[in-house]
Amino acid sequence: MKRIFLIMSILAIFSSAFAKKATTPMVDRIEPANWFAGMKNPTLQIMLHGEGIREAEVSIDGVCFNTVKLESPNYLILYVDLTGREAGEMPINITLGKKKQTIKYPILEREMAGEARKGFDNSDVLYMLMPDRFAKGSQMNRMADNTMKGRGGKVIADDIKSAYRVDRTEPSLRHGGNLAGIREHLDYFKELGVTALWFTPVLENDSPDNGHASTYHGYATTDYYRIDPRFGSNEEYRQLIDEAHACGLKVVMDMIFNHCGFEHPWISDLPSKDWLNNSEWLFAPKEAPAAATPGQSTTYSGGINKLYKQTSYKLTTTVDPYASKVDLGETVDGWFVPSMPDLNQRNHHVMTYLIQNSMWWIETVGIDGIRMDTYPYADYDGMASWMKAINEEYPNYNVVGESWVTEPAFTAALQKDSKISEKNSYLNTVMDFAFFDRVNKAKNEDTDDWFNGMNQIYNCFVYDYLYPNPSSVMAFLENHDTDRFLGNGKDVKKLQQGLALLLTCNRIPQLYYGTEVLMNGTKEITDGNVRCDFPGGFPGDKVNKFTAEGRTAEENAAFNWLSTLLHWRQGNDLVTKGKMTQFIPYNGVYVIARQLNGKTCMTIVNGKDKAGKLLVERYAEVIGEKKSARDVITGKAVDLTSDINLDARGTLIIEF
Repeated sequence: MKRIFLIMSILAIFSSAFAKKATTPMVDRIEPANWFAGMKNPTLQIMLHGEGIREAEVSIDGVCFNTVKLESPNYLILYVDLTGREAGEMPINITLGKKKQTIKYPILEREMAGEARKGFDNSDVLYMLMPDRFAKGSQMNRMADNTMKGRGGKVIADDIKSAYRVDRTEPSLRHGGNLAGIREHLDYFKELGVTALWFTPVLENDSPDNGHASTYHGYATTDYYRIDPRFGSNEEYRQLIDEAHACGLKVVMDMIFNHCGFEHPWISDLPSKDWLNNSEWLFAPKEAPAAATPGQSTTYSGGINKLYKQTSYKLTTTVDPYASKVDLGETVDGWFVPSMPDLNQRNHHVMTYLIQNSMWWIETVGIDGIRMDTYPYADYDGMASWMKAINEEYPNYNVVGESWVTEPAFTAALQKDSKISEKNSYLNTVMDFAFFDRVNKAKNEDTDDWFNGMNQIYNCFVYDYLYPNPSSVMAFLENHDTDRFLGNGKDVKKLQQGLALLLTCNRIPQLYYGTEVLMNGTKEITDGNVRCDFPGGFPGDKVNKFTAEGRTAEENAAFNWLSTLLHWRQGNDLVTKGKMTQFIPYNGVYVIARQLNGKTCMTIVNGKDKAGKLLVERYAEVIGEKKSARDVITGKAVDLTSDINLDARGTLIIEF
């Protein structure tokens, strides 16, 4: 591990080393800063940036390569064939006029073969958290507390150019959480019983605050090869992942290929106009009238102009066989917001850059999976090429794509090897927004004999025949973009019903941080109200809900209930591999059963606001001759020879 830290430290100063020379460097940025020997695809793209570098002459001894000149005179792309190249330095000789420069490009040994990297699957439970809002650790605190002149009293982190403020009273500004805070609570995740951690993006977001708003969420990348120094460093990210692995925890990295941040160096020096979709508005003449837009970056004063095109957010156009070109174009090529430039995945150089970037992080820090943001907003063929490349290099890996449409047919068409799509996405795991939608409706309805309440969830699973692989679909009750499942209340019984179904159905389950201690909130005013700080994660917090002593009796009961269920699920093939059978809600009672090798578990939920009863005889096909079962939560025996009484909105999970 020391070797890795040394190498990464060298890489971290790679670019800055150029600036320390007496003469102006020809190359001030090179991406990626290193690569790896023995990759299945031997072609490496190297992007060089420097004033006038497009006209430079390049030579690399012992390898074949070609150069690509872009519109900007300050970029030069090399495509290098590394076939047979072993680890070591690869000198790249650059001549521009009378200037000469040699870059000793590092080719590193891989830590393991691509086949050895195993991703997450339905035996895992992902715990999603926001680093800025989870905890502030002491070991990686890089922020200066002093007031910077000319910055309006705002604090500045190391190497962050844009002014920002850390203010925990503002729901949409930065709160100061970091990687150290996550690392210092690895034992908490083990105690809870989750097996994988998904952080919202941790890459650099060097964008200025805009009034009461900021990019604390991480979805406006300004450097694809650098951890945001407010969270930590590349080395610290690797250290966190290594320690998580030692605790039996996987780490999933959140990536965004659809767009970047407006302060990314590409925007101030665009490699080519087709590097972005609909970039025309950035070059519009003065006579194009401006229109003010809320939430715009302070980088481009004057607002957007008439050439600006924003997405419609209507993802159905990507599967609609009758979609017009204008509608599809608005969805895929329109910008998500003005401060997030829309990348053009149809540009081969852009897509190659992104593909390599994802592989670089896998090889460099050992992430166990990728969650891809705004998946259908990007070009379908471009994203399919990325997934195909990932699957070929890492056949046992996994990626989940965010696809916010609540119809199962849409989601199923996006999964790898779908029979209802003309094209193959090669995307192994898709997010089940249909389940999210139905379970959140069901919790507020009394279950009747037809459509309401638990019938909504039953009818959702009916369409699993559309999926090539239902067990590789990710289900969830809530996430950082939705209201919390508890809303503004704390109905524990309804929460337990949702969690019981989530953790025992044929899905990969994902939890949202704080649910285990009954954190609630809605986004009716701001998204920040569903992204609150975890109590006890920050210096000065009056309560610490990471400990039993800091939790209320109700919170401890909720935590212990969920922890018991999660630990029971770990390594339990019955739940993750067992055949799933569901029963139409009867008298308000909905049942899911899983069966494997003579063992059975049943999740029983009463979807009514009054007491109910499980009529045992109706479920004879899964109960068989069994006379008793064990309550998974309490460990008590449950009599299967007579009907089982259920409390209003009661939940029972049994195994036999």
